[in-house]
Amino acid sequence: MPDVLIYGDTDRSPELRHEVPLLIGDPFLYAEREGKQTIVIGAMEMPRISAVAPRIELLPPEEFGSDELIAGGIGSFHELLLEIALRACRKLGIERATVPHTFPLELADFLRAGGIELNPDRDFFEERRRVKNEAELAGIRRAQRAANAGMGAAAALLRSAKPNGAGLEADGEPLTVERVKRAIGDAFADHDCVADEFIVSHGAQSAIGHHMGEGVIQANEPIVIDIWPQDRESSCFADMTRTFVVGEPSDEVREWHSLCKEALDRSHAQVRAGASGRVINESVCELFQEHGYKTPLTKTPGEVIEDGFFHGLGHGVGLEVHEAPMLSRLETPPLVAGDVVTLEPGLYRRGYGGLRLEDLVVVTEDGGENLTDFPYDLQP
Repeated sequence: MPDVLIYGDTDRSPELRHEVPLLIGDPFLYAEREGKQTIVIGAMEMPRISAVAPRIELLPPEEFGSDELIAGGIGSFHELLLEIALRACRKLGIERATVPHTFPLELADFLRAGGIELNPDRDFFEERRRVKNEAELAGIRRAQRAANAGMGAAAALLRSAKPNGAGLEADGEPLTVERVKRAIGDAFADHDCVADEFIVSHGAQSAIGHHMGEGVIQANEPIVIDIWPQDRESSCFADMTRTFVVGEPSDEVREWHSLCKEALDRSHAQVRAGASGRVINESVCELFQEHGYKTPLTKTPGEVIEDGFFHGLGHGVGLEVHEAPMLSRLETPPLVAGDVVTLEPGLYRRGYGGLRLEDLVVVTEDGGENLTDFPYDLQP
């Protein structure tokens, strides 16, 4: 087991939040030396960390001469933090350490100049976060309940909508993407979850995978709602997608829906510890190809796909909304029990629209637990 250094705050560093399950907004140094965990941090945060992570040794900056450095006229607060980090490494006996790929460059340069060898290793930290701990899994479950509630609020608003000649209206007012997003956001807040942004796209917008959506929603067009609320307590995410049509879906959209639901069922059946994300992705591509749709498996090298199925089947979800493992063309380590992954087949035609269905699944030894408790109906 290598020695480890992480530097940051738990709001922006999933590597740190995995070790310290609470929000700390100011950066601090986390170290592992021969498996022993140590944090260098001011007294203000110590009681909070001790309450949730009593296994971690907490050392204040004073332990490394912060008072003497200040009295000696060190140039700035940031220079003080750099020097304390270097002294902490030396006192803890860390001569070389594995760090996240996001480790601050300024600190890395300073530590290396002080004789500390640093080795960025993205895979190392992704692997140690893949199996969700109890607090993370509880947070993901809460976030998914919020997602289910948000989708329910959107569907209820869509059910109440009627055509008015210029689009849809509900309660006498135009039904816009912005109104739907407010309803979803209110449901998130009721479940103590937040989301800075999410997708409510319609018509031609829905053919662009991550178009956030805007404007008045029309009758008979596909409406893709892709939401990823974040649980306040744990900072963990959920992720789900449904597609609706208010009015009469076209035959093309009906076919997309039928095929995406079949693809979802096919991929659900293959999820289990030891399964290959690449193989599961390929099985969905093969289904779509059998029905005449282009996928990444059939495109020519360098070709950019705009129609058909142009993205990967899924990804991990946890302290980041997109994290390892990936279910795509790439050969990656097999699924493990404790992974949380999305399954999100979709079909699209540029300039017209698209359709996507997405569930969130906890990988188990012999299958997968679907956390998404919401129907797949095309009409709300």
